[in-house]
Amino acid sequence: MDYKDLANLIFPDAKPISYYEEKYAKRNLKEGAIVTRFAPSPTGFVHLGSLYQVAIAKKLAKQTDGVLFLRIEDTDQKREVENGVTGIIKSLEDFGLTPDEGMIDEVNEKGDYGPYKQSLRKDIYQAYAKHLLEQGKAYPCFATTEELEEMREKQEKAKIRPGYYGVWAKYRNLSVEEAAEKIKNGEEYIVRLKSPGNEEKRIKHHDLIKGNVDFPENDQDIVIIKADGLPTYHFAHAVDDHLMQTTHVIRGDEWLSSIPIHLQLFQMLEFKAPKYAHIAPIMKEDDGGKRKLSKRKDPEAAVSYYTDEGIPKEAVIEYLLNIANSNFESWRKANPNASLDDFELQISKMSVSGALFDIVKILDISKTVISKYTAEQIYDEAMKWAKVYDKELEQMLENKEYALKVFGIERGNAKPRKDISKWSDVKDNIIYMYDDKFDGIDEKYDYQKVQDKETIEKIVKLYIEKYYNENDDKQTWFDKIKDLAEEIGYAREVKEWKKEPEKWPGHVGDVSTVLRVALTRRSNTPDMYEIMQVLGKDSIKARFEKALKAL
Repeated sequence: MDYKDLANLIFPDAKPISYYEEKYAKRNLKEGAIVTRFAPSPTGFVHLGSLYQVAIAKKLAKQTDGVLFLRIEDTDQKREVENGVTGIIKSLEDFGLTPDEGMIDEVNEKGDYGPYKQSLRKDIYQAYAKHLLEQGKAYPCFATTEELEEMREKQEKAKIRPGYYGVWAKYRNLSVEEAAEKIKNGEEYIVRLKSPGNEEKRIKHHDLIKGNVDFPENDQDIVIIKADGLPTYHFAHAVDDHLMQTTHVIRGDEWLSSIPIHLQLFQMLEFKAPKYAHIAPIMKEDDGGKRKLSKRKDPEAAVSYYTDEGIPKEAVIEYLLNIANSNFESWRKANPNASLDDFELQISKMSVSGALFDIVKILDISKTVISKYTAEQIYDEAMKWAKVYDKELEQMLENKEYALKVFGIERGNAKPRKDISKWSDVKDNIIYMYDDKFDGIDEKYDYQKVQDKETIEKIVKLYIEKYYNENDDKQTWFDKIKDLAEEIGYAREVKEWKKEPEKWPGHVGDVSTVLRVALTRRSNTPDMYEIMQVLGKDSIKARFEKALKAL
């Protein structure tokens, strides 16, 4: 018997690798186009760190006219959760990161390089494992759980490096005949790579983010095919990235230490290795130190958090680009209205150490993003969110015509309002504009600087009886508030009062605050003239009367 006979015994039905090399034709892409992938396991929610990787991968693929594909790495089927693939796809769609090819639901896919689910590629992996067996680069290993445990204990006692390598690789040097005999006798086995590495030698590698790194060579005889016939992650990734013609692997830096194994696999399979970019994790401050954003401790680690809170996808992606490249912030200042597509992401400008997570920054970006929306856009997004998360808000928005007037206040100006940072803010932001809700608001009237009840009553009554006219334009309306301020002995202009504050008890701003609070129970709102135009005469008068009664 020779290696080919043994390979045939193990994988009798496997096709020659030439079949797959011909089947997956060279991609017809321009020079420099990046082909990259998001390759999650369907084992739970999508982490913000994963979204960060996809946002970078998608950006690099798009700006080079390349391809981002979604490959599902489901060879560890014990950890798989129900509808895990659907959850991943929906999370990517929610953030505008739909891949160009790959899985589109639990069973369907698009693209010419599938199947894009590793559990459906078993025949492919076995063909390449057979190819390695035929060359004597892999072998069947019959080590039992007990044997491996005994080996580990001996290594621990001797205080030497653990693993299956060198003299510890008990079944590495079995003859072909001995191996065949064991297989024919029905002994269980796995297939291992016969590593040519030497731990005392080092490999040099250039990572696109980390720069030049070096590691000891891999000398471990890693498992490539498990007892169930499915591949390990390491082997599957090498075969898939070759056949799918991945040019760049963009992944978390927890995989950096796997580089010696992965490069060795590409070398032994005689494939060209892709370029690797290992992204530093998103960090969080904790008790004066830093730690990785955690699935277990941090609700904001799950991308569903941003959907639940109603933070627009553009804001989240903009934040991720912001931490990806240090020059993004200056680019955004210079191009406040430009599309994110116009920003050129550069891997070389990515940080080697992890960026610090900042929810305040995300919400600040979100306020700016929402401030550029039209009233119609805000209505559509708020309603879509409300239908899932807030039935009261949904009911408030049923009168679309009125809701559009409310959302139109101070919108489209040179300096638009920035009071909404997420759709979950909307109800609290607009509830005072709805009379039926306003009556039920349990908030006190806080007139700020003016606390004297007589003065408050005088301001409100004078305004209703003498100064209010629903047909006034904005300038006339404001001039009348100045007249009212002057009539009660307050400064007409704030700057006058600042020059001689002892001359007046207050200024026109204090008077308008009294009217604002009486009207909305809030001292900080968008433009009061526009609010009054939306509320209308009857509502305004009823609210002022209510405020007077409350005195």
